[in-house]
Amino acid sequence: MTTTVLLVDDHPVVRSGLRAVIDAGEAVQVIGEAATGEEAIALAAHLQPDVVLCDLRLGAGIDGIETTAALRALDPAPVVLILTTFDRDAEILGTIEAGAAGYLLKDVAPEVIIEGIKRAAAGDMVLAPDLASRVLRGIRSPLPKLTNREIEVLRLLATGSTNKEIARVLFVTEATVKSHLADIFTKLDVDSRSRAIHVVQATGLI
Repeated sequence: MTTTVLLVDDHPVVRSGLRAVIDAGEAVQVIGEAATGEEAIALAAHLQPDVVLCDLRLGAGIDGIETTAALRALDPAPVVLILTTFDRDAEILGTIEAGAAGYLLKDVAPEVIIEGIKRAAAGDMVLAPDLASRVLRGIRSPLPKLTNREIEVLRLLATGSTNKEIARVLFVTEATVKSHLADIFTKLDVDSRSRAIHVVQATGLI
C-alpha cells in the first residue's frame, strides 16, 4: 500500500529535492506541493494525503504550528510530520502540542525521511532520540514561570496589540513593554512575537 504525501515548504528548490527523495523510496508517493500553510490546508482537504511533510517556517502567512493545528482539524485529518532546520525546544514542543506526529531536521539522511513518513503514517511518533528527550522535558515542565505582568503582555500581544497599545493599556512606557518582551522571548526560547504567542497558546496558557 502506497503512503501519499503532501509537501509544504516555501522554497521551490527544497520541494523539488524532497519530491525526488520521497518518490525514489518504496511505497511512498508525493501527490501535491504547497508553498504556504493556507495552500497546504486547501490542498490537504482536496487531495486527502496520508502524510503532510511540513516546514516550520513558511514565509508570509501562517507558520508550521498553525498549519499543523488546522490540518489536524480536517476530516479526515492527515498525519503531519515537521521537517525543518529549526530545533528550538519551544518550537518542537509547540508542533507536538498542535498535533504533529514527529519532528525531523533537514540534515538527516534521505532514508530517515522516508522511514519517518512510513512510521508516522503507521501511527508512530517520529523523533530523533535527543529531540524526544527534549520534548519529554518540555511536557513535564511546559513553560518557565512567567510573571503576571508578562502574561498580561502576552495576552495583549495575542490580540494583535502594538507595543504602544500595550503600554497604554498597562499604563507603562513602550520601553517597559520592550523590556518585558525581551524577557518573555528569553524565557520561552523564541525570537519573535508570533512564536511567543504560538508557544503559550499551544500549552494553554492563553
